[in-house]
Amino acid sequence: MTLGSPIQVHDKTDILKLFEESAIAAGRVILDIYRAGAEVRLKSDKSPVTEADEKAERLILDALARHLPDIPVVAEEEVAAGRIPDISGGRFILVDPLDGTREFIGGHDDFTVNIALIEAGKPILGVVHAPALGTLYLGGAGKAEKLAVDDTDRVTARRQIAVRPRNATPSALVSRSHNCDATDAYIKKAEILERKAVGSSLKFCLVAEGVADIYPRFSPTMEWDTAAGDAVLRAAGGMVTTEDGAPLTYGKCIPGLRVFENPAFVATGRLRERG
Repeated sequence: MTLGSPIQVHDKTDILKLFEESAIAAGRVILDIYRAGAEVRLKSDKSPVTEADEKAERLILDALARHLPDIPVVAEEEVAAGRIPDISGGRFILVDPLDGTREFIGGHDDFTVNIALIEAGKPILGVVHAPALGTLYLGGAGKAEKLAVDDTDRVTARRQIAVRPRNATPSALVSRSHNCDATDAYIKKAEILERKAVGSSLKFCLVAEGVADIYPRFSPTMEWDTAAGDAVLRAAGGMVTTEDGAPLTYGKCIPGLRVFENPAFVATGRLRERG
């Protein structure tokens, strides 16, 4: 890690750099296990977990504890183990060490590492790293970027990204592993003819860089699944809203849902008119 310790909470550029470096390091751990083959277990909610999830999360948590000791961290496997920090101060970090575990298990490359900073219910910084694709997206601190990461974990290129203008034939992204009838019905009602199935939080990032226009999600997600991608998309000019058009928020405890569970949402890049 090239950053000093600890990082000041007001220095968003350094925090984003910490997220970037931590995600790349976690991605290396995940890739090593991915290539060697991972043993799969089921958690109490019947969702799969592997050694890669657990080792990547521990690496990220250790880095965050060293550099941002005063910011509580809500991490997927920690929550599964019943360890939930006090986030009443309104500022906290969300970590999904391996989003798209089913993609990882199935041999698909579109799994990601997700780290996001939340303030007052909003994702203000986020990093989404797809280690098998050699790609990292980041958003916040006044920028939205796509990075190329080589086999030695060195960043070889950076470019700014932004959502694309409205077009007459919008395209939608859906979950490869978690699509549902309600999502299909939304796409049909919106008369969207082009659609593609993609795993993990990459769907937010593809909308953010203008590859697609909309990602509707009506099957369950948790906040750590969405926060980093949401931050990238917002920084690129898009938005994630609930069915009633309100911005998706974080740190939720909604009646009828689990703590940190999201309601249905729509991620779109077509809120900004350009050109």
